Amino acid sequence: MRNVSQSTVRRLSVYVRVLEDLERRGGETVSSRGLADRAGTTSAQVRKDLSYFGSFGKRGLGYSVPELLKSLRAILGLDRAWGVAVVGAGRIGQALARYPDFADKGFDVRAVFDNDPQKIGQRWDDLEVLDVGDLPQVFRERQIEIVILATGAESAQSVANQVVACGVRAILNFAPVKLQVPAGVGLNNVNMVPELESLSFALTNPQATARGVSGASQEPS
Repeated sequence: MRNVSQSTVRRLSVYVRVLEDLERRGGETVSSRGLADRAGTTSAQVRKDLSYFGSFGKRGLGYSVPELLKSLRAILGLDRAWGVAVVGAGRIGQALARYPDFADKGFDVRAVFDNDPQKIGQRWDDLEVLDVGDLPQVFRERQIEIVILATGAESAQSVANQVVACGVRAILNFAPVKLQVPAGVGLNNVNMVPELESLSFALTNPQATARGVSGASQEPS
């Protein structure tokens, strides 16, 4: 398989959501143009994105919605459940641990951790906030494969080091700091401030926005 850009992977995720909606509505087939219009991109981009992973659909007939959806879910690893842990039991961590769509998409939050004695032992629905010191044992017992990091900036790198030492190879970082992780560890950073700044730019410069300066569909492939 050729190298696949993050922008392509993100569009695949959008295609999955579009196909799921079409399937709920009883749709059986969709053209590249129909998929592109719903995903906010072009039919050429759809065909290019899918070409990384094989041949899909038939000329003149389009794509089978259930078959393409099944294939894309497998490509994205969504055909199985992933063990997830949230480290950081503040407001962001609590919101993420209780986010219902995670479970629906196969991301099973199995543990929550913090180092604050006042938070350790609290119950969040079916989860108990655990001590960060118990990371290795709990990760092993509950088969944690993905960590959502929601700590403060000052402790984020130290916690990331612990997580990597436990064998985790995927981190979603909400801490407002740039982390250093070894090669082979997937790291995605979530920073809402630049997203808000992008929106403030769009409001301040409506003509530039109209020309396509902002917006996910304009992201380079």
